[in-house]
Amino acid sequence: MSNEKSKSGMSALAATISIVVAMAIGIVVWQFVLGSPSNFDGEGQPKDGNILGMMYKGGFIVPILIGIFITIVTFSIERLMTISRASGAGNSADFIRTIKSYLAANQLDEAIADCDKQKGSLANVVRAGVEKLKNIQGSNLDKETKVAAVQKELEEATSLELPMLSKNLVIISTCATIATLWGLIGTVIGMIRSFAALSHGGAPDTTMLATGISEALINTALGIISSVIGIIMYNIFSSKIDSLTYSMDEAGFSITQSVSATN
Repeated sequence: MSNEKSKSGMSALAATISIVVAMAIGIVVWQFVLGSPSNFDGEGQPKDGNILGMMYKGGFIVPILIGIFITIVTFSIERLMTISRASGAGNSADFIRTIKSYLAANQLDEAIADCDKQKGSLANVVRAGVEKLKNIQGSNLDKETKVAAVQKELEEATSLELPMLSKNLVIISTCATIATLWGLIGTVIGMIRSFAALSHGGAPDTTMLATGISEALINTALGIISSVIGIIMYNIFSSKIDSLTYSMDEAGFSITQSVSATN
């Protein structure tokens, strides 16, 4: 238990460090890439058609939005790699069909060997169930006790695998929500500056007006783009996890059915 807590703490620390680094990168990109003098004219205004200079004029909201975007991309890549490994080396549906055929023929050793080839979370759960089935097969336990023992083993194996699959998804979903809200904050600030420029007596301050509008639009765009990517990736990963969970349940049902079918 203490080892699991230690791993969880290290994982949380790694996630925190990743977010801090992403924010630092966002600040560096905003300051030195977007804010490069080559993006501006002699009066400090973005050159015509220079998108990087226009993004820099989005204000202090921009580096945070860049950091959020980098965070979403970073954890999306991490989840993609983790879930791909969890899916195993082969097709999950073919693996389940093969396991069912082995169970029907009572070829438990072959089923375990196939789990070792498949690897991944699904194979780990199936292997635990098949090994338990193999261990109790020759015992004097009654059928109901055998079924309960196999079900308990499957549930414990599943409970160990699922947290690993869903880990860090909350970071992606949170960043997707924050990106939109943070972008809206930048939009509001930009519009305040725009109306402030219009409120001046006489001719409005066109420079301040343009800066305010630029800040409003750029922050909105960055926030929406980051949010859209975050939502898409979250839904993709959730769908993959649901598919793996369904495969685990299907395999577990097949194993318990094998126990029920024995005399």
